[in-house]
Amino acid sequence: MIVLEGFHVVKHALRFGAELDSFITTSRASMMGLAASHAPDLLEQFEAAREVSGEEFVRLVGKKHPTGVAGFTRKPDVDVSGLLAGRTSPLVLLDNPRNLGNLGAVIRVAAGLGAGGVVSVGDVDPWHPNVLRGSAGLHFALPVGRVDGVGGVRGPVFALDADGEDIGGVRIPGDAVLAFGSERHGLSGAVRERADRLVSLPMRPLVSSYNLTTSVAMALYHWELFQRAS
Repeated sequence: MIVLEGFHVVKHALRFGAELDSFITTSRASMMGLAASHAPDLLEQFEAAREVSGEEFVRLVGKKHPTGVAGFTRKPDVDVSGLLAGRTSPLVLLDNPRNLGNLGAVIRVAAGLGAGGVVSVGDVDPWHPNVLRGSAGLHFALPVGRVDGVGGVRGPVFALDADGEDIGGVRIPGDAVLAFGSERHGLSGAVRERADRLVSLPMRPLVSSYNLTTSVAMALYHWELFQRAS
């Protein structure tokens, strides 16, 4: 069972097909006001929420939330093996990410830019509650999972690295894998060895690095611009 914390997480989960076992609110009037302004397409679904006291909300969710809205659903079955081949939009591969909020933000960006999915290598659970909160519920907009390594990955791997060639002149195909290293240590030796090309993002001298989410957004937008031009 997955807890969806907050109005916007519930909104995106509903919008992208999640079936909620139930959901609750501490104020039906406030929640419906949010629904009217931010999700008029989901008014009927939000009407199904059960109003509870603040104490009951904390008992069920584990904490308060500013919007006083939460939902309960089940983690979807994600066929990770199906993500590794036959894509028409790039797969984002995160090599041993450490920051749960960053991982969630990457999923949010990847959903917005139409990535084929997000997979991670390492021990961090990409469906951890903090990751789900960071994605604003957009886990349900694209496949998200974890892989044991890069051995089974299919398609050309473009690994982002400061020593790579400038991405500006590189055309990224739809079946590409865009690999990003961890925030602290960068790309692992296994991913670097598997990479077909090392590419770098434009960066002003003396600036050491971008945030992981920013790097993913820039690389996917580069792919999107080429798509529009073709």
